[in-house]
Amino acid sequence: MTNLYVGNLPWSTTETQLKELFSQYGEVISAKIIEDRETGRSRGFGFVEMEQGSEEAIEALNGSDFSGRNIKVNVAKPKREARF
Repeated sequence: MTNLYVGNLPWSTTETQLKELFSQYGEVISAKIIEDRETGRSRGFGFVEMEQGSEEAIEALNGSDFSGRNIKVNVAKPKREARF
């Protein structure tokens, strides 16, 4: 399974739209839009987990136009430990 980072998303993007976009390239396990903790608004990026097809999705979608924005798609870096 591959976890993909998707950046420069329009603020209005929904998790359903993200899942539909990536499902053209393979089965999407999950799609998550990251929201600001205080306001609940989209932070303009998210993550998509795919069983297969992630390489094709990166190649096809990285730099492509999605609702008027050129999105960034690449393999997500491992989550960092929280620093206090």
